[in-house]
Amino acid sequence: MKLLNRIYIALLGVGLTATLNACDEKLDLSPANTIEQSEALLTSQDVKSALIGAYNRLGVSDLYGGRIFLEPDLLAGQSAIAWGGTYTGLTQIYSQSIPTNNTFVSNLWISAYEAINLLNNVLGSIDKVDTEDRDRVEGEAKFLRGLIYFDLVRLYGKAWNDGDPATNLGVPLVLTPTSVIDEESYVSRATVVAVYQQVLADLTDAKVKLPASNSFYANSYAASAILSRVYLQQGDYQNAANEATTVINSEKYQLVDNFADEFPYPGAVHVDNTLEDIFAFQVTPQQGSNSLNEFYASSDNGGRGDIEIKSSFIAQYEEGDERTSVYYDDAGSTRTSKFDNMYGNIKVIRLAELYLTRAESNLRLGTTIGDTPLNDINKIRTRANLSPATTVTVQDVLKQRELELAFEVGSFFHDAKRTEQSIGTLPYSSPKLVFPIPQREIYANPNIQQNQGY
Repeated sequence: MKLLNRIYIALLGVGLTATLNACDEKLDLSPANTIEQSEALLTSQDVKSALIGAYNRLGVSDLYGGRIFLEPDLLAGQSAIAWGGTYTGLTQIYSQSIPTNNTFVSNLWISAYEAINLLNNVLGSIDKVDTEDRDRVEGEAKFLRGLIYFDLVRLYGKAWNDGDPATNLGVPLVLTPTSVIDEESYVSRATVVAVYQQVLADLTDAKVKLPASNSFYANSYAASAILSRVYLQQGDYQNAANEATTVINSEKYQLVDNFADEFPYPGAVHVDNTLEDIFAFQVTPQQGSNSLNEFYASSDNGGRGDIEIKSSFIAQYEEGDERTSVYYDDAGSTRTSKFDNMYGNIKVIRLAELYLTRAESNLRLGTTIGDTPLNDINKIRTRANLSPATTVTVQDVLKQRELELAFEVGSFFHDAKRTEQSIGTLPYSSPKLVFPIPQREIYANPNIQQNQGY
């Protein structure tokens, strides 16, 4: 663990030199200025251990432990949720009034670049991995790097369809290990186009190098699934439909019979991925609890109960929709049971999303790649115990996305932006709907520019 810790707490690669925390967080890391590269990753096992460390780092509460999905939905979900928590930083996000020193926004950035540096160390030492494992290790590292850069650019940069992505600024692209902090560590922000290009390059290479089965770690179908999401965000509907079809036609995954079974809660224990889960971050009692549970669940289920589901949102479900079974009354407040299990896995992408992506893409294109939009939407409706539709429009699909993926993967925020829908009283292009670059990063890195409006 000593060699892993040297990499784990190493400086992030973008000039940041502050420790985490204020009252909003538990984690406190002392920064280090160098990594002893000659002692760090010497063997194949060292590199594999560093990869596991990267999974663990991406699974912290600020990232795929839950908050990378929670925070954008707080920013965009006013029509669906009411926030009643006491965390100042999250109240600022829900109020769409985020200062540059918001601790949650800062900690997400910090944790992301720590994980990226771990992944860069893995990729920088890939030649030391045993030949039989090299492609898999490289594929996993590139999958994870592509995934986190995709989510970072969507949060800290303008949407792909908001102005010119070739000139709009995204996030710094750091693709090599940071071992010494010097002037080269002060990386400027890459354009939105450049970040997306890197995301696509990483995920496409991962798709080729990863095996079809890989326990609960990333596999080739997980790469295709996230590629489908990236292409949809860009409005590249043909590629979005093609990648979705790759996963669907593999028959490796299937919709669980009952919607509520996708969110199992057999007591406060870890539960394996369901048949529907294409990729999820594992949560165990040893690692800590699911951060979505922290805010959505009632106190009886280990949560704070800070988020209440609005009755007007639930009223959008058709009568008899089985998906309403995941909503319940808690002393007069409506909760969702999707996150009642403290140790429930954080779902990054599941099969239902790909049916919806393919249906929307085919409708927009006027094609039937893989299947007809009507057949795809009826798979979602039938599982929800609804009668099959006889016709389907893009708006029908978007409504099903909203109801199916509610409170998961930041879908309220990202779908509103890509479809150019107002968010509360703000237009989708409002600067208030882009996270600020953390103020500590502006202080530490003279080459980085702040976002408009901050």
